Amino acid sequence: MGVSRPPEVYKWQVQDYLAELEQLADTAGAVVLKKFIQERDRIDPAFFIGKGKALELREFVQRAAIDLVIFDEDLSPVQARNLEKFLQCKILDRTALILQIFALRAKSAQAKLQVELAQLEYFLPRLTRQWTHLSKQKGGIGTKGPGETQIETDRRLVWQRIAHLKRKLQNIAQQQETRTKWRERITRIALVGYTNAGKSTLMNALCPQSGVRGENRLFATLDATSRRLELEPNKRALLSDTVGFIRKLPHALVQSFKSTLDEVRDADLLLHVVDASHPNYSEQIAVVEQTLRDIGAGDKETIVVFNKADILPSDFNFNAVRSQYPNAIFVSAERGINIESLKARIAATMEADFQTRTARVHISQYKIISQLHDETEVLEKKYDGEFVEVVFRVPNKRLKRVDALLGKLAHVQAA
Repeated sequence: MGVSRPPEVYKWQVQDYLAELEQLADTAGAVVLKKFIQERDRIDPAFFIGKGKALELREFVQRAAIDLVIFDEDLSPVQARNLEKFLQCKILDRTALILQIFALRAKSAQAKLQVELAQLEYFLPRLTRQWTHLSKQKGGIGTKGPGETQIETDRRLVWQRIAHLKRKLQNIAQQQETRTKWRERITRIALVGYTNAGKSTLMNALCPQSGVRGENRLFATLDATSRRLELEPNKRALLSDTVGFIRKLPHALVQSFKSTLDEVRDADLLLHVVDASHPNYSEQIAVVEQTLRDIGAGDKETIVVFNKADILPSDFNFNAVRSQYPNAIFVSAERGINIESLKARIAATMEADFQTRTARVHISQYKIISQLHDETEVLEKKYDGEFVEVVFRVPNKRLKRVDALLGKLAHVQAA
């Protein structure tokens, strides 16, 4: 495994990055034998690493019969091709490794299509590596050689497949939107966080009947899973577990998993789950916050949930964390510690997002009364002759729609 360390990156960060890369490799089924660190001011355009480090790496690859070398940074197609030829083994960069993991973990038809799309978009500029045996066949002046023709044919096939996958994913997204239209009438909460922070375990703790599988591995969850969250009598929400984020999450994956990440964009509240036991949790928080901004969810109401509080060292500075993250709450999803306090915090946050109103509706306008039941939480109905007094709670996100519905009524007031 190799990484090039720029001078501005501290050594402890590089060690942390390599530890994460080792976790990724383990998730993909690889056994890590040795790690290499390259200190350079500039990246070598031909080999990414310097020639001396490349020679050292080749010597180890030959001696230990290595069949795979993984780089923590993204390699250009030229660098990957040169390294494979020089080292005589398979080369993967960080993006290719993550794509491989997603391909292994994808279970649903939608996730498989999303991963295939991301893989094709990543490997498209690297197709020339598959046709080097044809590159020596040259045509005459003004004509295209067989090698070039084969490459262009292959690219056209890939572009056609990409277009086909995008259409299928768009159709799936439209079908999901139709099936989940009812979700607009309920508060939606999304679990977000760095991969392996314990989101699935927390979902099981909040929704005991959820049956979501939690593993101590990166990217254990790819498909968005939603369950009903019971908070208080007559107060519930829809809780969704989503794909974990990671440093340098490939752009192709973010684009391909757009429909899955819509669960985050459409949520009313985010639970940002943090592995409090990780020595570099603050950087992981920054990565998640940046990813949320990148997908258009950076301004969402958020509760920061510091998970794995049961294994924190005795000298952990809780006060410093609370001063930096005022809305933070510490829990242990594995042991169920402080879960009820988290539910109470969620309920209080939801309550602040609702308004209670009263409308006086003539009994002839029964359609409006029916729509109020669909769009709001009706708390009470009182009949007064030919009128019905309806007391209801409505979330702010549907306030305009309800106001438009009641626009012709003269008797509407805030509670």
